[in-house]
Formats: sequence, C-alpha cells, structure tokens
Amino acid sequence: MASLRKKGAGSPAYAELQVTSNFTFLEGASHPGEMVLAAAARGLSAVAITDRNSFAGIVRAHSAAKDAHVQLIIGLRLDFMNGRSLLVYPKDRQAYGRLCRLLTLGRRRAEKGSCYLELDDFSVYAEGQIVVLLPPDEEEDAFKDWIAAVKAVAAGEVYLAAHHLYRGDDQHRIAALADLATVQGLTLLATNDVHAHVAARRPLQDVLSCIREGCTVETAGHRLFMNAERHIKTPAEMAALFADWPEALAASLAIADQCQFSLDELKYEYPTSGYGGKDPQSELVRLTWLGAADRFPGGMPEGVMKTLTHEINLVAELEFAPYFLTVYDIVRFARSQGILCQGRGSAANSAICFCLGITSIDPVKSELLFERFISAARGEPPDIDVDFEHERREEVIQYIYAKYGRDRAGLAATVISFRTKMAIREVGKALGLSVDTTTVLAKSLWRSKDEDIQEQQVREAGLDPTAPNIRLALKLTRELLGFPRHLSQHVGGFVVTEGPLEELVPVENAAMADRTVVQWDKDDLDTLGILKIDVLGLGMLSCIRKAFDLLRLHYGLTYTLATLPEEDPHVYDMLCRADTIGVFQVESRAQMSML
Repeated sequence: MASLRKKGAGSPAYAELQVTSNFTFLEGASHPGEMVLAAAARGLSAVAITDRNSFAGIVRAHSAAKDAHVQLIIGLRLDFMNGRSLLVYPKDRQAYGRLCRLLTLGRRRAEKGSCYLELDDFSVYAEGQIVVLLPPDEEEDAFKDWIAAVKAVAAGEVYLAAHHLYRGDDQHRIAALADLATVQGLTLLATNDVHAHVAARRPLQDVLSCIREGCTVETAGHRLFMNAERHIKTPAEMAALFADWPEALAASLAIADQCQFSLDELKYEYPTSGYGGKDPQSELVRLTWLGAADRFPGGMPEGVMKTLTHEINLVAELEFAPYFLTVYDIVRFARSQGILCQGRGSAANSAICFCLGITSIDPVKSELLFERFISAARGEPPDIDVDFEHERREEVIQYIYAKYGRDRAGLAATVISFRTKMAIREVGKALGLSVDTTTVLAKSLWRSKDEDIQEQQVREAGLDPTAPNIRLALKLTRELLGFPRHLSQHVGGFVVTEGPLEELVPVENAAMADRTVVQWDKDDLDTLGILKIDVLGLGMLSCIRKAFDLLRLHYGLTYTLATLPEEDPHVYDMLCRADTIGVFQVESRAQMSML
C-alpha cells in the first residue's frame, strides 16, 4: 500500500501492531483515540488496537484514525483458557464477521465480563485471519507444542512477536526468538506491547495495575511493569532497537498491507422480514393510510393529506421504511397486550408516527415541523424513542428477542467510566493513602465536575493539596477520569438487524438474566450509522394506565393518550400555582437542567 511507503529513501517505516487501550479495563493507560493520534504524530505507517477479547474501543480508534489520516488495522488479542494468547487481524469484511462470531461464542458461554475460548473454537473461524503468536516471558519447551497447535489451525502465515522492553536480556531473548522462528517456519514480528501513548502515563499505568490486582504501589512488586517503555515509539526508535532484525519491522508493514478492512465497510441493514414478502415502503404506505382513516374518522383534512404525502415521499427517498415498520411492530405488540406506550421527542413531529399509533399528538394541528425529525439535507437516520409502562417493559424486551432472535437483536452497551468520587477512592487506595484521607478527599470532591477538580475544595476539607502524596493523587485522579471501568447495558436502546448481528459487532451477556448486549455504546453506533430503537420504561405511564383503569371502572370513561381532553384549564391553573410536585414531565432532571 502506497501510504505505508511515504517515508523518504532510507527512512525506516514501521506499523505498531500490539496496542492495549484502556478498553482492556484496568490494563491500558490511554484512550484508543490517544493511541491512534500518538501513532500518527510519531510517523507510524499504521497502528492496530488489540484489546483482550474485545472490540469495545475500536470505533473510537476508527474515528480518530480518520481524523488523523493514519491507517487503523482492526485487531484484537485472543486469550485462551490454557493461558496462551494470540494477536489476530482480519484481512477483510468476511474475516471480521467470523472474528465477531468467535468473540460472541466465547462471551455468551461465560458470565458478564468474561470470555471462554479454546483453540479448537478459533479453528472454525481462522479463515482470513492473520495470526501472531505471543511468546512467554521465559523460554518454555511447551511453547513449541503451542506453536504446532496454532500452525495446525491457522489458515495462512503465522508470525512470532518479539519485544524489546529494556529488560536487560533483550538482545539474547530476541535472538533466541529469531532462531525459533526460523526453525518453526514463522516470521518474526517487532511490536512494542504498547500500554500507553506516552511514557508519562507510567504512574497511571501502575495505579491501574494496583486497582486490578488489589494492592498498593508499594507492595505491587513484579506485578508492575519494570519501566515506562511500553509506549508508542517512532519508526527510528524501533529500527534502532531491532537493528539486527530489520525483517521484523518489515513484517509489520507486510501485515498492514494485507489488512485493508475498515469499519467503514460495515453496512447496517434494516430488518425487512415479517411483512409477508411485501415491499417495506408499500407496506408502510398501506398502514399509514389505514391509520389515518382511524385517526380522522370524519374525513381527512387537506393539510393532513398533504403532510403525509410529503413525509411518505421523503421516507421513500431515504429508504427508512423498514425502520418505521420495526418500531410500529413493537408498538403494535405492546398495545395488543394492553401495555401503554408513547413515542416522544422529535418523533412527535411526524404525521406518519401519529397515524401508525407510535405517537399520540397530531403534528399537523400542532404545526410541528417534520424536518426536525427527518431531513434529507442532514442525512441523519430517524431516532424514535418509545416509552412503555415501566412495570411491563420487560414483556416488550422479550418480545423483541423472541421475534428477531438473539442473533439479530441486542441492547446497546453503556460504558461505565470513572467519575470523581470513584477515581479518587481507587487512586488513594493504590497510592497507600489512609482510609481517612481518601474518605475526606472523596467527600470534598464528589460534587466536582469531572473536568474541574479544585484544590480549594481540598484545603476546605483540611488537607494540603501541595503535599506530595495529595498532589500526586489529584494528578492521577484527573488522568483517570473518563477511563472506562466496565460495560453495562443501555437503558433500552435496541440494535435490530436483518442479517446476523454477531457478524456486525460481538454480543455478550449482560448482568441481568435474559439480556444480551453488543460491545458498542450509542455514540459508537451513531458514528457507524447503525440505528437503535429506544425501548424505555416510564413510571408515569404505569400511573396513567392505572388512572385510565380507575376512570373506566368508577366513571365509565374510556380514554387513550390521543383522546385526552385538550387545553384543560385545570392543568394550566396547576402549573401557574407551581403545584407540580411529583409531576414527572415537569420535575424530571431533563426539565430541571433547562431552568
């Protein structure tokens, strides 16, 4: 690839193919984007993020690589149950899909956060994968057996990684690995086993290791890296370290040349099954006009007909009909079970949503603008959030799993990150601060914005922010803020696909029973243009549904959200009196943040 040869004549070139980001939780000391930007700044030809059994951070690396105009190689580290590991890089879209299926297999058979894989599992999905063996820290005769086992299942050339980490025995160790590679028919590959984008992250790296191991920096011993060398190095630095093995640097470029797959190739496909073989757009048009006849039994106003025609044409142009039908099907199921639900947000601007029963507000009467919801100029996909009775939302969630299968439906992830209070407690313990000191720091800072830890708050708590141990704790806490801690499940954002979801993104078990989640959060999904459907629980809808039941039982009144009296003066009087305690729509956090 031409971009890999952009150096001047005689200048070294190198691609870093072993990078552990902070999405290998409590191991990597830099964000994926930081790793990629550092690689670009140091003139690397390409960089690979190789987190353990995870693609959770790869979208962020992908976005940074596009901004920095550097090649990102999609890869990961596979840890097997026998304690051995491989670096694996898919060469094309099909190989990437197989790797996602392998991760899904390992994750689904394990509890949340774990992955159980055997080499026999990998053999089924090895086609199209470039494989790199990671050597043990010390020479082992059993490693030769592992080499033979990997070569037996690999579908192509196998590489052997070598690291120069200033251990004192590097020259001897790399020479031994080079000899082993020659004897075993492997290709030697230079990597730096990167865990941080710059050497200055070494103290944070130590703290992360201590949090993971449950120890302090003082007692950690060999559980910490012996130096700060596992950072992104320039091609010239790597060439100097591997001066006797230039072929090991050339191997990194050879792998980069073969790995042309990009996440840009992922194409989201709306689910189109379930319509009896009918064209989605035609089915959407049919259901919309049927719904319009129900919404306007006395005859459809001219303005409504004009608005619907405009919306239908725009949906056809943007090919969003399957998305509307998917949401409609979920709402239809809920209503068939007597579950109160209501679309909200910008979807209320859509006459199609109103006629399909997704929303209950007539946007034509309210003079709402459809282009706020969907616009050809913006080119953004629609986003329909639907609230369901919180007491019965699980029925809707399980319906989605049952209809589409867990191989085609999964909840989006939520990345749980370190916030101020958790970060200062963990840093304090790792540095060996007393429990009392850490508690005082946590209490003094817990109201701080994550990006704004003020020393004055520490002084007010009776501590000296200039004391070396306190100053270091505050510095490391600032660095740790925003680091991912673990993956959780989104409150209700579903990804539903036409093809196998597990070929798009790995799927794993959630902590909650009968829930499965993908490894990407809502921002990652938005970056790749993958739609999610928000199936949210709302306690107020449960309250309203019970109120409807009481009205029907005691007064013989039958109401729906669409037939409630409009412009009720009693409601406005209540609002004018500020008599709104307990009224969710007024007292919610979202509303309060606007005041």
